[in-house]
Amino acid sequence: MEELIKNLGLVINATLIATPPLLYAALGSTFSERSGVVNIGIEGMMTIGAFVGAAVAHFTGNAWLAFLCGGLVGALFGLIHAIACVSFGADQTISGTAINFLAPGVAIFVCKALFEQSSNTPPLDTVQKLPKLFNGVFEVGSFWNNVLNTYVATYLAFVAVAIVWFIFYKTRFGMRLRAVGEHPKACETQGINVYRTRYIAVIASGFLSGLGGAYVTLCTVSQFRPEVIVGQGFIAIAAVIFGKFTPQGAMGACLLFGLCNGLKVLLGSGNVISPNLISMIPYVVTIITLVLFVGKSRVPAASGKAYVKQK
Repeated sequence: MEELIKNLGLVINATLIATPPLLYAALGSTFSERSGVVNIGIEGMMTIGAFVGAAVAHFTGNAWLAFLCGGLVGALFGLIHAIACVSFGADQTISGTAINFLAPGVAIFVCKALFEQSSNTPPLDTVQKLPKLFNGVFEVGSFWNNVLNTYVATYLAFVAVAIVWFIFYKTRFGMRLRAVGEHPKACETQGINVYRTRYIAVIASGFLSGLGGAYVTLCTVSQFRPEVIVGQGFIAIAAVIFGKFTPQGAMGACLLFGLCNGLKVLLGSGNVISPNLISMIPYVVTIITLVLFVGKSRVPAASGKAYVKQK
């Protein structure tokens, strides 16, 4: 029984650590999608956020500043995506794909320029990483230590869900955001600035995605590497589809995918199953989820469609 409780605590801890980067990115994707702009550049925005977070933490030693900077550089690439898609009416899928090539390329280029031709940043010390909320409060190895001894940014991710839900459903901006994603022409006749609303949503999408990437390097991996995000951006997009484009639904889906990572940790500890098979669990679950639920999710009516302002 004691071993079972210990393993349960390990799974919960691994789930809570794996869920926040997906959740930050999924919330960002929800903003963009509900405004009618498809953003598959989430992966690239997370990658550049991961690099900037690690680099700023290395040079300044201030993890919170690094976390914020990761979000800001993600917002910058969100702005690029918004300019291409909203102002110039570019194909949103192609623009997002370009972001997924451009952002990691910029990250690697700058990383090599700053760190003697290395595509990896130096490992971060404990003081350069984001702090844990209950660090040292509970006995090491205990169930509660495993469950509650996680990063402050983990709890902030779940607070962000409540904030985004409130913005979507309890504010005038949220009502306009959802309306723009459904009927932009009708919104324009009511005096709503469709371009401005979409710009705000896509930039917010990049900011939250950058936070998700920075979380990875400032909490879990402790170092930027080119493969550090490894498809988490695409899993976050799948979570949004599974969650029916709502912040609370996206949270549930991210917890499911985070649980898959928790099970991966537990199964990998026994050395019974091949590590290669274990590492496939989150991605296989993502594919199965898309196959089963993608047709049941109602996509915003104007999603992916360029809007030209009426003169």
